[in-house]
Amino acid sequence: MFTEEVLIAFGLTLFAGLSTGIGSVMAFLSKKFNAKFLAGSLGFSAGVMIYVSLVEIFFKAKLSLSEFYGDKQGAIVTVLAFFGGIAFIAIIDKLVPEVQNPHEIKDPKNMEDHKAKRLMRMGLFSALAIGIHNFPEGLATFIGALEDPQLGISIAIAIAIHNIPEGIAVSVPVYYATKSRKKAFTLSFLSGLAEPIGALIGYFIIMQFMTPATFGIIFAGVAGIMVFISLDELLPTAEEYGQHHIAIGGLIAGMGVMAASLLLLM
Repeated sequence: MFTEEVLIAFGLTLFAGLSTGIGSVMAFLSKKFNAKFLAGSLGFSAGVMIYVSLVEIFFKAKLSLSEFYGDKQGAIVTVLAFFGGIAFIAIIDKLVPEVQNPHEIKDPKNMEDHKAKRLMRMGLFSALAIGIHNFPEGLATFIGALEDPQLGISIAIAIAIHNIPEGIAVSVPVYYATKSRKKAFTLSFLSGLAEPIGALIGYFIIMQFMTPATFGIIFAGVAGIMVFISLDELLPTAEEYGQHHIAIGGLIAGMGVMAASLLLLM
């Protein structure tokens, strides 16, 4: 039932999702909140996701749809699916209240000023919001890895990097509210499970209807999702927590690393 390719794809999705736990560990071990490191990491992740989306994923989607519909109609469907993916994740993002948005990360030094009850509520809502955000990311990683394991690795690493601060967003308020590292880590770790759940749904439901056309539409939509996440969440947060040049430097570095890795795989 589960082939080696499926197991690899699911493993990569699990790795990407549960990297929120890494954010929890970093939040506890770090003696000082390093805004520049966070900004650079988020910029790097955005660079990887934008480059792989527009250069690799979009191209493969267009190729698949052109083979099914023909060149002109295939190109039109690819573009529509790309912006459909953007619309899909934008709607999800809109449904999450801004104050609870998992990418609106607060400096841990300022957390002590909040009441414990409010902090606990913030942590719980952040965990829920992260689950909503991570579901399509899990589907993106799974579908990408199933089509091309090397591409899946790239997507998983990029998503894992941007999931780390999400883990911080959940664990820090919960820890300050309960003074329990165990509770904070557990909640943060579990919030990442939405990604492998997205992969399972993709396998058991979507894969049953998978054709070259279905694959192309989903892949183009995935590209749109990843571009939106990068432009709407990763880069603005990177700019907020670091200098402009650090965020852009991380972005360019991410693109460069992604480009080099794709060239090495040719």
